[in-house]
Amino acid sequence: MRIRDLPREEMTEAQGRVADEAVAGKRGRIPAPLRAWIHSPELGARAQRLGEFCRYDTTLGPRLSELAILVVARFHTAHYEWFAHKREALKAGLDPSIVADIAARRIPDLAEPRDRAVYDYVSTLLVTHRVPDDVHAAAVRALGEAGVVELVGVVGYYILVALTLNAFEIGLPDGETSDLAP
Repeated sequence: MRIRDLPREEMTEAQGRVADEAVAGKRGRIPAPLRAWIHSPELGARAQRLGEFCRYDTTLGPRLSELAILVVARFHTAHYEWFAHKREALKAGLDPSIVADIAARRIPDLAEPRDRAVYDYVSTLLVTHRVPDDVHAAAVRALGEAGVVELVGVVGYYILVALTLNAFEIGLPDGETSDLAP
């Protein structure tokens, strides 16, 4: 890891408040990117609150959120993000073949219109930095306007997570290996 992992007893008062807030929240622990963000407590506080919303409280629900997160994690080859969210995606009911296809950079066979809308929107946005009218309209039909706004929020937040994990080389837990090839 490229940044010092702060033990609780070495944190400033502000850093400690951020860590305590994360542990007391829905995650029940300090999420991996907060290990870097905690060095800037204000950034850490704001990012972890946004992350809690994006992870647990959007109208997308866990399955669609996790699908979007996996597409982001694969795009950025963010090993820790993939490791953490693959398990959550499977628990939320995403078919293992979809997960395997995303890991292998293959377009998955998505029969559910909402799944297809999320995958198309996220993958297009990541690659082109734009979304054509037809892809956007399909997503609005499948998810509603609020759902599409929240989807873009999930994507943006998890890009921040992926870049943080990659920039600071926050690796997998000991004994774990990545499913992602470069």
